[in-house]
Amino acid sequence: MRTVGERADLEWLVARHPTFVFERRIVAIDLSGTAPSLTAYRAEPRPSTLIHRWFVDPASQQARLAYWTRALAALDSIPVHELSPDERINAEVFRVSIRALANDIRFRTYEAPLNSDTFFWTEFTPRQGFAGADVYRNYLARLRDVPRYFDEHVANMRAGMARGFTVPRVSVAGRDRTIEPYLAADSTNPLFTPFAQMPATIHASERDALRREGEAVIRDVIVPAYTRLLAFIRNEYLPATRTTTGASALPDGAAYYEAMIEKFTTLRLSPREIHDVGLREVARIRAEMEATKARAGFTGSMAEFFRFLRTDPQFYAKTPRELLSYSAYVAKKADWKLAETIGTIPRRRHGIRPVPEALAPIYTGGRGGLESCLMNTYNLPARPLYTLAALTLHECTPGHSFQAALALEAPDRPPFRRATSFSAFQEGWGLYTEWLGTIMDIYETPYEDFGRLTYEMWRACRLVIDTGLHQFGWTREQAMAYLRENAALAEHEITTEVERYIAWPGQALAYKLGELQIRRHRREAEARLGAAFDQRRFHDAILALGSVPLGVLEERMARFVADGGR
Repeated sequence: MRTVGERADLEWLVARHPTFVFERRIVAIDLSGTAPSLTAYRAEPRPSTLIHRWFVDPASQQARLAYWTRALAALDSIPVHELSPDERINAEVFRVSIRALANDIRFRTYEAPLNSDTFFWTEFTPRQGFAGADVYRNYLARLRDVPRYFDEHVANMRAGMARGFTVPRVSVAGRDRTIEPYLAADSTNPLFTPFAQMPATIHASERDALRREGEAVIRDVIVPAYTRLLAFIRNEYLPATRTTTGASALPDGAAYYEAMIEKFTTLRLSPREIHDVGLREVARIRAEMEATKARAGFTGSMAEFFRFLRTDPQFYAKTPRELLSYSAYVAKKADWKLAETIGTIPRRRHGIRPVPEALAPIYTGGRGGLESCLMNTYNLPARPLYTLAALTLHECTPGHSFQAALALEAPDRPPFRRATSFSAFQEGWGLYTEWLGTIMDIYETPYEDFGRLTYEMWRACRLVIDTGLHQFGWTREQAMAYLRENAALAEHEITTEVERYIAWPGQALAYKLGELQIRRHRREAEARLGAAFDQRRFHDAILALGSVPLGVLEERMARFVADGGR
């Protein structure tokens, strides 16, 4: 049995781990003197109001690495096999998370802090207003800290340029334009958004004072900082970005790619193994697509069917409102089916909103969040309605927005578990919900079911393309041709997707590998439990974990079956 000291070691690690430390962009640590204090503020409980000061300079990064190394050593000294099931989950989540954080620092990924659609200069942009005056003051304090934060990033990026560690030029060309909206010294600046509609609970005189202070900070601090950043990105960084596309071209590229595979999939698989899984899945899904094409009554070839889907006006919204309305209809239909699908429903609700205009041209088709599920209404001829049902399930309900709300509301796990994010679990769940839509009767036409298969094929292609680009020497054009041949995606989406894979090695692998694990667990549970299988209990068992490595999911599913489906 464990000693009191061993139990205390694990509880010490968990209790002192800051709530938001596992979020990808949050890098603050405050351990009350047990490690370097790198934050000036605590976080508000809502992610939209985080008020950390973020330190990204090399000294702070090395301090983090030293702490993660000590924490891993402390965790390794605990006899994990003697812990309770819940404590084992906590320990493994802690271990895998810290290992990924440490690898990021070892490979100095902070020297390339952007990709094709995610940028450090948009991290401060809130989606909506704040609840109280204190949060507004904290927000203003963060805005005043922007120049220091940008200067540290610029210094890191220059270090990356010196050693050949940059993002690929093809993936970030034109992304400097996303900085331009922040140069406005008036209420059109995206950072002014919280001041446009302030809550009536703040006294009118205080609202006016806060609004004037916001205008001054944007004019005197934000605009100069973003102006300097734009000059650096446009005149210095973009011309120095690499012209290669694969991670293999980076310093220690093979080891870096293997670390990214482990980070995003939580699995120990080789690029060749993943590539082969992708090829098998592409062949399987292609056969289902052929059958669905026939069900739609189309007698031509698959290439002709793709061309029909990409060009026929019936499959495209004429206005942004039409697209958003249909997405909302699908989400509401999914809500209606939840009672027979999932046992536990989160209290938190979300709305469906368009992607902000400044980001929309280079953004993905949609993205789920706690307070809003974003749908991209830019370039409507590139947003087919036949894939919108699958996209809405994945991003909104019962996908990311739903899963994230449940994870945050879980009362019986440490705070760090409620904010932990593992791509393979979350994206695997998102892709699984697209398939779940077939059981929930979400897809109303063969075209929508083909859209679902197109999205599944797209994720299978990612296994082939990501490893092809970063391990086997594929070109951008080769990757685009493969995706174009196998999935009925619009050309704009094909371009933005491949550029994302080039800029973000390994991340695209999470979706299909995670979904394959969940589908396998369901098949095995159905076979072993027979009539005792209840999909509501099965889904509750998965979602109650929050977000965990796939190895933890494997152990939980084994217990689910052994316990008779509970």
